[in-house]
Amino acid sequence: MTVYQALFEPFQEFAFMRRALVASLALALGGAPLGVLLTLRRMSLIGDAMSHAVLPGVAVAFIYFGLSLPALSLGGFAAGVAVVLLAGLVARHTELREDASLTAAYLLALALGVLLISRSGSQLDLLHILFGNVLGVNAPGLLLVAGIASVTLLLGALLYRGLLLEIFDPDFLGAVGGRRGVYQQGFLLLVVLNLVGAFQTLGTLMAVGIMMLPAVSARLWHDTLPAQLLNSACQAVLAGVGGLLWSFHADLPSGPAIILCAGALYLLSLTVAPRGWLPRLWRRPHLRG
Repeated sequence: MTVYQALFEPFQEFAFMRRALVASLALALGGAPLGVLLTLRRMSLIGDAMSHAVLPGVAVAFIYFGLSLPALSLGGFAAGVAVVLLAGLVARHTELREDASLTAAYLLALALGVLLISRSGSQLDLLHILFGNVLGVNAPGLLLVAGIASVTLLLGALLYRGLLLEIFDPDFLGAVGGRRGVYQQGFLLLVVLNLVGAFQTLGTLMAVGIMMLPAVSARLWHDTLPAQLLNSACQAVLAGVGGLLWSFHADLPSGPAIILCAGALYLLSLTVAPRGWLPRLWRRPHLRG
């Protein structure tokens, strides 16, 4: 048996590893391109805020329905949508910007969700919801994640031009009859939907990692948006595959292993990417000369 066969043998032998692999690929293809658009909007930290905003809905669903995937997903999505809408109303009717209102809402949501789960469940339940379990993804969970990724890619393709105009030239979008608020809120709803799909595998605390780390890393490699979108998805796929194999062979938690692999690719990009440290260091003497 070759090293390659021994390394990838878990995907051939174990059904749960194949389900985890497909779920990771779906999360990568659906979430990482959204992360690129979040960075272009200068809303990178808002993605983290929104990942915690789903927790109260998940907690309420857990109290009444237990670890039921449909109930947890619907509860998380409802809570995320409510926080996005509330933050938008606060920003529209006060002097607070949307990022500030989202930050306040996510902190309250995170505290409320942890409190509800702690009082109504065990520590194991809390850890499962906060950190996820990608190796425990079942067939319904896999269908949910794959469905969310499919919807995200389809709507992203349909709304691509409008989303770009809303980011780069909102005045022109308004001049041609486009409604900026519709594109903005629709985009944020897609982000919430992907975070709901990711929380059962990576947990609410790390769901945003597979979305943002490849996206930030991709910007170090490319100037054009299509290249950044493709690069981010490829890096997320590599992180998912590498993290699953690392967690299996080293007996580590799968979610943190995936995020650490994404972090390793980010550190590599910081060092050798065209916009990274070494190329910039190499160019300085030539510029002086």
